[in-house]
Amino acid sequence: MALKYRYDADLEFLKELDSRDLDQLVELLIYDPKDKEKRISEELSECEEFKKYYPQHNRYWDKIAAELQKYGGNTFANLLRGGVGVVYREILMDVCDKLKVNYNKYSSTEMIEENLLMKILKDALEEMSEEERKELLESMGVSGIGVTPEALFGLFQAIFRAGGFKSYQLTVIIANAVLKALIGRGLSFAGNAALTRTMAILTGPIGWAVTALWTAIDIAGPAYRVTIPAVIEISYLRKKHKYAEFDNLAQEVKL
Repeated sequence: MALKYRYDADLEFLKELDSRDLDQLVELLIYDPKDKEKRISEELSECEEFKKYYPQHNRYWDKIAAELQKYGGNTFANLLRGGVGVVYREILMDVCDKLKVNYNKYSSTEMIEENLLMKILKDALEEMSEEERKELLESMGVSGIGVTPEALFGLFQAIFRAGGFKSYQLTVIIANAVLKALIGRGLSFAGNAALTRTMAILTGPIGWAVTALWTAIDIAGPAYRVTIPAVIEISYLRKKHKYAEFDNLAQEVKL
């Protein structure tokens, strides 16, 4: 059955990305990171557009989106829908429910993605020792607040809400750490954001917080092994697209 893209306002931005930005998402959809073998149910590598244009991913971005939509839906239900999967927002909310993320279903898709990333960050801060939290605070040059997980979480929440480059940085470091923990490899793009030491300190704890989670997901079923890292990747790509003007600042530090 050919991959059929279901119009999805939350995935349309993929067609505006550079093909290199889509490298990791394509690889994730096709290969299982556990054994590097092709996923049994993947169809992307078999479609004509893939064979003709690979690695020019933006020439078949709709097939990439369709493959993700397919993983987000139940196989039988997809058949009843004429071979199309579910929209990204439904996949995102399913992932959030699985990871026990607190979110408002009426919020924007980007806000729900931020809620997901902040839940992961909150878990990571709770994994850090008091000494690590002190080091984190000092490296940020911030004083006047406590070093409790709650205080630091409030600080990072404020950064997210403010938007701009720091929000983009925070998205990059969280997404990178999560993907390293989930699929053994961080973000893949030409120039990584010039992350400060402050953000780098979070990498280890985020990995620790995600490891136990991934073990549970692994038991839960193969679909989540695709949809959870894919949602993290999409969340990052959306921020990168939104803050494209920061790309000139993203050439210094390799994550």
